Amino acid sequence: MFHTSYIEVSKSALQANLQFLKELAGPDVRFCSVVKGNAYGHGIEHFIPLAEECGVDYFGVHSADEALRTHMVKRNSSHVMIMGMIEDEELDWAVENDISFYVFEFERLEAAVKAAKEQKKKARIHLELETGMNRIGFHWEDREKLVSYIKEHGEHLRVQGVSTHFAGAESIANYLRIQNQIANYNRYQWYLRKKGVRAEIRHTACSAPLVSYPQTKMDMVRIGIAQYGYWPSKETYMQYLTRDDVRHMTENPLRQIISWKTSIMSLKNVRAGDFIGYGTAYQATDDILIATVPVGYCHGFNRNLSNLGKVLVHGRRVPVVGMVNMNMLIVEVSHCPGVKRRDEVVLVGSQRDNRITVSSFSDMTNDVNYETLVRLPREIPRFIID
Repeated sequence: MFHTSYIEVSKSALQANLQFLKELAGPDVRFCSVVKGNAYGHGIEHFIPLAEECGVDYFGVHSADEALRTHMVKRNSSHVMIMGMIEDEELDWAVENDISFYVFEFERLEAAVKAAKEQKKKARIHLELETGMNRIGFHWEDREKLVSYIKEHGEHLRVQGVSTHFAGAESIANYLRIQNQIANYNRYQWYLRKKGVRAEIRHTACSAPLVSYPQTKMDMVRIGIAQYGYWPSKETYMQYLTRDDVRHMTENPLRQIISWKTSIMSLKNVRAGDFIGYGTAYQATDDILIATVPVGYCHGFNRNLSNLGKVLVHGRRVPVVGMVNMNMLIVEVSHCPGVKRRDEVVLVGSQRDNRITVSSFSDMTNDVNYETLVRLPREIPRFIID
């Protein structure tokens, strides 16, 4: 395999997640699978064909390079939408290949018209509105100029969507801010409609608003973290559980679709009083057996998990001892009878009756699931399993 670890992606888990999320969105709401950040660490080249097999035909990416990777592996019928960065010189390629892209400033709008003229076909654009996040988007004060420009150049533009993004819908602390954003979006998009700028798709909701603010579902939802089996936050999950139709639910409807595995590289007996690894981070209090695992922080196993992390060996949770190195970590396996070199080590996933989740990484390092997942390098091989 020429790699020290590998990742498995479960088709059945993804199918279950998509079914649950589509039911949550409703029958008339289009589903956009967000695959930015290398499909949240799952691997664009592997995830796109898998998602298409599960019925997905609309993908959202952050940038032109992700759009290119998606375009190269997708089926012809699936659509790609760039929600972030694309250089002006890449717009010709996007227009030529019917890839839509967000427009959030007049310079990009002008560049889109130029590309459409050169390609002799309409640019498929999504107008991103500034509703209160203060990141990117057309301000309310831009409305008259925006309408005027689109009408003037309508023969070169196809307004495929009108969108916005909410500033932290996964936290109840942002409730009033989100409510204001919803009101601002509705006012802006109704103004555009009244002035004759009608988008094919209104879309504002990602994973958290889908659960917490159902009025934001509109024509399409852009689902990222939830399709991979993770709630945007514990608050979002609790809000879901308070619904009348799920109050008696005992099982999480979302299933983590990723597993990360490696094997034992070496075994060593260490005497009581000896230090393990770099420095004096860990000193053995008893005679113990340790196993070296060929995964480190260069592979996405956070260095902050030194002396904190857990992995699975022989179905047991065993502790990381000492510092996580660039390419290796060490675990204590004294309580794993018969352990030997090349035995499986599960970093994320299940083994026998035990499970290590991505959340267990995040909870111990104050990271979020998003951050832990996207740190998984592209070089780690991915395999699709049932």
